[in-house]
Order: sequence, then structure tokens, then C-alpha cells
Amino acid sequence: MLHGKENQSKNEEHSEKETVENTVKESAETNEVNASEPVENDSTTEESNSEFKSESGTEDDGVDEIDESNAEDAEDEGHKDRHTIEMKDYDTMSLEALAIELERLLRTEKVQAIKSHVEALNNEFKSKFQALLDEKKEDFINEGGNEIDFYYSSPVQKRYKAAYNDYRKKRNEYYQNIEKNLKQNLADKLEIIEELKGLINVEENINTTYKHFKELQERWKNTGPIPRDKYNNAWNSYHHHVEMFYDFLHLNRDLRDLDFKHNLEKKLLIIERAEELAKDDNVLRAFRELQELHKMWKEELGPVSKEHREEIWSKFKAATKVINDKRQAYFQEIDKIYEKNLDVKLEIIDAIKAITAEDIKTHNGWQKKIKEVEALRESFFNAGKVPIKENENTWAKFKEAVRTFNRQKNGFYKDLKKEQYNNLQKKLDLIKIAEDNKDSEDYEVTTPLMKKIQSDWKKIGHVPRKDSDKIWKRFKAACNLYFDKLHAQRNAANKEGMEAFSKKLELLDKLKSLNPFTDKDKGIEQIKEFTNQWKELGRVPNDKRYIEGKFNKAVDELLSGLEMDKNEVEMIKFENKLDHMNTADDNRDLDNERSFIRKKIDEVKSQINQLENNLQFFTNVDDDNPLVKEVHNNIKTHKESLELWENKLSKIKEMY
Repeated sequence: MLHGKENQSKNEEHSEKETVENTVKESAETNEVNASEPVENDSTTEESNSEFKSESGTEDDGVDEIDESNAEDAEDEGHKDRHTIEMKDYDTMSLEALAIELERLLRTEKVQAIKSHVEALNNEFKSKFQALLDEKKEDFINEGGNEIDFYYSSPVQKRYKAAYNDYRKKRNEYYQNIEKNLKQNLADKLEIIEELKGLINVEENINTTYKHFKELQERWKNTGPIPRDKYNNAWNSYHHHVEMFYDFLHLNRDLRDLDFKHNLEKKLLIIERAEELAKDDNVLRAFRELQELHKMWKEELGPVSKEHREEIWSKFKAATKVINDKRQAYFQEIDKIYEKNLDVKLEIIDAIKAITAEDIKTHNGWQKKIKEVEALRESFFNAGKVPIKENENTWAKFKEAVRTFNRQKNGFYKDLKKEQYNNLQKKLDLIKIAEDNKDSEDYEVTTPLMKKIQSDWKKIGHVPRKDSDKIWKRFKAACNLYFDKLHAQRNAANKEGMEAFSKKLELLDKLKSLNPFTDKDKGIEQIKEFTNQWKELGRVPNDKRYIEGKFNKAVDELLSGLEMDKNEVEMIKFENKLDHMNTADDNRDLDNERSFIRKKIDEVKSQINQLENNLQFFTNVDDDNPLVKEVHNNIKTHKESLELWENKLSKIKEMY
């Protein structure tokens, strides 16, 4: 089953293209801190020409019915929290473990702080479930199923979907609440601006007015984010009226100097913290906090006296540069790691291609290669990220290499499936033969047939797994039924044969105990009587047939003691032999004997003709010639032999 991550979604690819782990990134921090101080003019304001930015960047999560670019501005607290949440190795987790981890995040963390975690987790779950789905589909098709009928669901998928839907619901509710807060914050800040406008025209003690101004600044700082599309106008208006108040405050240097002093103290503390951060080994954490410091410097604090401005900005800029340089070096080092990862992944792709190029002919061979490719796939996914510019190309090469392997594998198994169905038909044909003959009692014909189809069955290859057990049980049942009957019949025959053997031993002992015959006729009659008894006792088992030879030998010894013609003795022996042959279940032995005798008759006749022809060469020779006499004697002997063979043939014919 390859099935697998090669079909993973684009969402998973996106996680490979990130240059920095989501755990150490914020949407508001994608740009390096600009280490240039806004230009100061001769007025009391320090940042009159600065370009004012929103308080947070943009993340796109696609939550319905919410202007997320506005809502995201309100996630400062969530941004901070998310950096303390461990980003686990989701690619090493099982489907069930991923579902449990999502449930844990929802249960223990703020919904606004786990976005990047959920995205990474969701990508991994989808890719792994797709891999499982592909494997199940491939198994279904290999088992003979139609792809259009394939359906698969799993409890862990339902569990994960429930948790993910819960996350989207909570996140949607969270953004809806934020949108309300954004609008309220905008109304509050517009009200602050209106109050700033009125400070210049208020006829009251300057100290009271200044105190009111500081309260308005504090309120502005604490009000929170507003919709991004309203931010620049609101900030510019606020900053304009702050400048106007400082121009107004210029008339009272004591209060202005007091404010300068306060701002200087705060900015010195910011510089001190920035310098500490420059020494921090956690580069990304230092960079994040540096952005907060720049935000405080710009938005929360006012100007300092002119003689301190260049000095403190130079210090802050120097600390900023150290942090930015370290961050740049950090990413350069990451790039080196990514380059090494790229080399590893390209080697893995080449290894998959090399396996695909092998000429694999067997099921076991393919199973071995499937495991090798699966291990290479896991190594690919565990190799880490590659440079963004190489990610698309690397991913495309990997998918193509795996798909090519899968196409060849599927082609092999498609052909194998066709062969298996051909084998199935062959075995069904053998089953029909077995079932048609299982009740046969013609054992001499059927037994070789049943043995042959058993041998043929073993030579036929595999059939589809879903049919294998079923057809084997049918074939085995038919064969067992036949051979059980055959064995039962043979066991009964063997029992009778052993009884016959036991009785023939007794009869043989009696025959051997007889005294030599003195009367020819009585002797022949007694031998025939023993022969008839022997015949009536029936057949003995094949491994006991040696007793027939002993009986014939004993008869020969008795006959040899009688004064009888040689041919007459031979005929008696032959008749005994025929009696034995006639007890068999078929006539094959008799047929063979008849063919043998006819052949001998033809041979003897041929020899007689040859001898008679030879006599023609002795036309002028006297019959008393020794050579002529020898030829005549040979002719006589062959004629006597011919008579014996013809008598034997007549005896055989009598038995048909």
C-alpha cells in the first residue's frame, strides 16, 4: 500500500516554503525594523515628518463576515502568547495524535494564539489522511473493486473534523468580538482628538491643562487598536493636535522641559533594554521585542530636548543594527541548512528514480521495492525545509518520481490481476472435473485422472485473494470425497487379500508336505485339485504376490517326479499359469500372454521355413549325410515346439 504523501495538498507544500518557523513569526513582524530615526524639525515635536504605520500586520485566515485585516490589529496579546506555545513535530504524529493535539490546544490555549499551530497541524492531518485514503483506494481497486464505488471513512477523521470545526467557530466568535472593540476604540480615539483640540482654547491654569493633556495621551495609548483603514487619518489628526499643543506649551518652558525629561528617561530605558537584547542569543525573540520597543519609542513617547536627540537615537540605532545583523546572520545560517536539506531531498528523488528503473518481475520483488520507496518518502518528509525558490521545483520532481513508480507498480499489478483471473478460470475448470468424477467407482480410470488434476492445480499460479480460499475448499472437498471412497475400497480389498494370503500359506505347506507321486493319473488329478483350491482362495495383496511363484515352483517339483511327456508337463504348468491370470479383474495379462504366444508361433514358423529352404541346397546329397540329418532334426524339434505354442494359444482362446 503506496500509497501516500505524494498526493498531499498544496497547504502542506506551503509549510515547506516558509523561511521561518511559524512559531517565531508574527504578521506584524515580517519586515526588518527600520533603523532610521524620523527627521526632526526645529519645533518641539520629534517625529513630525515620520511615516505612521499600523500597530500590527496582516494575517489571512479567511474567517467569514469579519474584516480580518482590522481584527488582526487587535491580536497583540495573542501574538505574544503564541511564541510561548510549543510547535511540535506534527509530521511525526499519527492521525489520532494530531486530533488529540488539536483538542488540547483548543482546551488549554487562547484561540487567537494558535493559528499557526492549527494551520501546520491541519496541513499534516490532511496530507496523512489523503495518503491513507490513497492506500485504501489502491487496495480496493487491486481487490477488483470499481474506483467509482470506493468509499472510506474513519472515526479519527470525524473526531478531527469536529475539533477543527470547533476551532473555526471559536475563532469566528473571537474576531466578531474584536470587530466590535475596534469600532468602539475608534470612537474613543476620535473623542480624545476632539478633547485635544479644545485644550488650546481652555482658559485655565497651565498646569491643569498640561495634566489634562497627559491624561489624554495615556488614554490614547491605552485605548487599543482601531480599524486599519481609519488608522492613518486618526493618527495624523492626533499627532497634529499634539504638535499644536506642544507649540502652545512652548510658552511654558518649565512644563515642556519636564515632559522632555520624562521622555528622555523612558527612552534611555528603551535603549538600555535594546542593548540587553543585542546580547541575547535568542535572535528571533530579541527581534520581536525590539519591534515593541520601536513602537513605544514612536507612539507612546514624545520628544526629548534637542541636545539629547542625536545621542540617544544613535545609541538606539546601534543596538537595533546589532539585533538586525544577528537576525540576518541567523537566516543566512538557516539558508545553508535549507541548501543541505535540498541536496538530501534531491538524492532521495534520484534513489526513487533508480528503483523505478529496475526491471521488477515478481510480486515479492515489488513488495520489497514498495517498502524501500515508502522509507524514502518518509525520509523526504523528514529532511526539513528547502529554500523557497527551490521548493516548488523540488516538490514537483518528488511527486513525479513517486507517481512514475506508482504507475509502473500499478501496471504490474493490473497485469498480475489479469493473470490471476485467467488462473481462476483454469482452477474452476479443474473443480468441475473433480466434482463430476467424485462419485465415480471406475477406480482404474478415475484415479489417474484425479491425480492428474491435483498435479495440474499445483502448477497453476495465484488467483485473486478473495477467491482463493473458496475455490480451494471446493476442489479439496471433491478430491477428498473420491479418495476417501477409494481408500475404503482398497482397505476392504486388502483385508480380503490378507485372508487369502494366510490360507494360501497353509495350502502351500500342505502341497510341500506331499510325497512324490507314484501314480501318474492320480498325481495329475491331485495337482489339479490343489490348483483349483488355490484359485478359489482369491488374490493376495501386491506385496504378497511372491507366494504365487512359490506355489508354481512346488507344483513343478511334483510334476517333474512323474513320468510324463515334456510337452504334457509344460501344458499342465501353462494351465496353472492361465488359471492364475484369469483371477485378475481385467484381461490385460491374458492379452499380453496371447500376443506373446502368437509372436512365438510366427518365429517358429519362420525358423521351420528357413530350415526347409536350406534342405533345397542338399539336392544331390544322401539323407544319411550328417548335415542333412541335423537339419531334419531341427525341423522336427521346431514343429514340436510349434504344436506346443499352438496348444497354448487354443487354451487362451477358451478363456475368452
